[in-house]
Amino acid sequence: MSTDHLLEERYGRTPSRRLRARVVAWVAGSAVAVVLIAWVVWAGLDGTNATVGTQDIAHTVIDDSHVEVRFDVTLPRGEGALCAVQALSEKFAVVGWKVIEVPPSDLANRSFTEVVRTSELATTGLIYDCWLA
Repeated sequence: MSTDHLLEERYGRTPSRRLRARVVAWVAGSAVAVVLIAWVVWAGLDGTNATVGTQDIAHTVIDDSHVEVRFDVTLPRGEGALCAVQALSEKFAVVGWKVIEVPPSDLANRSFTEVVRTSELATTGLIYDCWLA
């Protein structure tokens, strides 16, 4: 046997080893591709296209225990939603919280004004989240 052949065998660089490495690479690549395709189908084609959009407009601190919050909601026509409105203190702690019902309408964009009771003086009021009802 030649020295090169002995060195290749000693360090695992034989043709059968290279073939095994290629097979393992192909199997691993195929597994990654299958997982990626499954995720795309699950995340992208699940059929839920309706979204709710919100936009804070303004807030007014009425007194130590109330804040008025004005906001816009964008919904698919004919869909209702629930929205959480919150008031925050100077330290960004939640000091007031209110869930309101947005009734279905033929209008996609609507404006709302809500008064939120607070446990202490609020420095801001804003829309936290909205979801389809």
